[in-house]
Amino acid sequence: MVALVVLGVLVAFALGYFLYARYIGERIYEDREVIRTPAYEFEDGTDHVPTNKHILFGHHFTSIAGAAPIIGPCIAAYWGILPALIWVVLGTIFMGAVHDFGALVLSVREGGRTIADIAGKVITPRIRMMFLIFVMVLTWLVVAVFAMAIAGMFRSIPSSVLPVNLEIIVALAIGWLIYKKKVSALGPSIVALGLLYLFIYYGQSMRLDLTAAPGTENTIFAMGWDPETVTKFWVIFLFVYAGIASLLPVWLLLQPRDYINSHQLLVGLGLLFLGVIWSNPKIDAPLLREGVTWFSRGEGGSPPLIPFLFVTIACGAISGFHALVSSGTTSKQIKSLRDTRLIGYGSMLGEGSLALASVLAAVAGIALVGQCDLPGQGTVANLSWAGYYDTWSNAAQNKATAFVLGGAQFLSSLGVSDGFARTMMAVLVVSFAATTLDTATRIQRFVITELGGALRIRPLTNRYFATILALLPALILVFGEAKDPSGKTTQMAWLLWPIFGASNQMMAALTLMVLSLYFWRRKKPIMPLLIPMLVVMAIAVTALILQTGAYLQQDNYLLVAVSALLLSMILWMLLEGMALVVQIRRAKV
Repeated sequence: MVALVVLGVLVAFALGYFLYARYIGERIYEDREVIRTPAYEFEDGTDHVPTNKHILFGHHFTSIAGAAPIIGPCIAAYWGILPALIWVVLGTIFMGAVHDFGALVLSVREGGRTIADIAGKVITPRIRMMFLIFVMVLTWLVVAVFAMAIAGMFRSIPSSVLPVNLEIIVALAIGWLIYKKKVSALGPSIVALGLLYLFIYYGQSMRLDLTAAPGTENTIFAMGWDPETVTKFWVIFLFVYAGIASLLPVWLLLQPRDYINSHQLLVGLGLLFLGVIWSNPKIDAPLLREGVTWFSRGEGGSPPLIPFLFVTIACGAISGFHALVSSGTTSKQIKSLRDTRLIGYGSMLGEGSLALASVLAAVAGIALVGQCDLPGQGTVANLSWAGYYDTWSNAAQNKATAFVLGGAQFLSSLGVSDGFARTMMAVLVVSFAATTLDTATRIQRFVITELGGALRIRPLTNRYFATILALLPALILVFGEAKDPSGKTTQMAWLLWPIFGASNQMMAALTLMVLSLYFWRRKKPIMPLLIPMLVVMAIAVTALILQTGAYLQQDNYLLVAVSALLLSMILWMLLEGMALVVQIRRAKV
């Protein structure tokens, strides 16, 4: 049964690429047109670098495929397999991939400008400032939370530390070989992938475990630190890394490392799906959770399926953050407009495949797990879907654990050892989260320099000062603490994270609005853009309103204020868009 699900979804994705993407590309985006791209127009050897489409696919794919498309579907499996599966498939083909493809085409056509900057041209200059602020807040939150997620993974699975960091050194060498010695990219990248798996193997016997007592077996740099200190150390390490990586030329680290990671992800997904087909495990989850509530809160405070299924899966189907990657870094490296279909639409199908693997690990893979430790329930023997998803609170707290544990079982069915399989899955998660981390930092630098140009504040246009500003507020979100409604002290980033899902979907809706208006003025058929925009807009606004009401009942006034501010900004931008439509229609009369 599970094998048929995998094959059916992959066939649907293939049809989406070869049929629907072709229709969208030729009828709306005109992606066959020959134009001079920003990579050539503004070539500088640092941010604007004409890049082979396969290498750029690797960068874009791994930049958008961070931890979110793994965590979101894992949590959404709480409602059963059917809702998550339907939204991942339909949302990816008809919404997410169309959105990413469009944002990339639009930015390439508009000189590599960010979606926020383009919004000011397409709608009104007023909306540009609002969009830039919206993007900055969203990106700071992404940087903060992804840094904490990676730090937590380094602490809990120390065997992943060595492979992830050694990969950076290998990537630097490959970047030098490809761009300075003009060596073909494929050969060194395959060698690098082999080295990565070798590092994973040795990472099990050379765990960089800072919590372990000195002298602990199979451990290096054992310091005996407490878990909180270790997490803080890794967060600071990651922020320093992200700042340096975002300033380096894209060809030196960003592109080669992402190319390696894309191979790692493709091999990993291939092995996962092969493991699913080979083991063909029983689906342990029901099609729909018994007693599920559609429009009201359920048992244990679980949110209603509608609209929170869509908000929870988020990047696994459609994500506004992808528009920032498309218009922030990828558009500045495109050699030809023809490459946008593979990179924009194709990468999102890859992310949908990752979300599918996450769902399958959660609904079938975890039933194969024996004894394990879960963040929510502690030590559990003979894990099952019912045990893992006993409450909404535990499902949310367990995050991507189902993917690591369940995915490792799929790999084990192919003869891979348990230790290697778990480390491999952890490295997979961390590698893509780290890719998103430094890409987001680079994007934030672009946004801040655009803001500096708009406000005529010269220091903001300095790339080094802008990088510091890209990281400093995120660092405050990590180390700043506040009390939640229960009185428990928690990090500000985790306190604000619940609004990310809805605000991320709203970012996608606003991007689709800009795309709809842009191509409407070019007299293109925009229903494939307008319908997703209206659907995602309704989902995001409803979720934000419901969340604001819940925060008000909890006396969580910080989140009430932030949610109310986001709703106000969204309403303003929506009204600006509607006013433009009315203005254009009147001009035609």
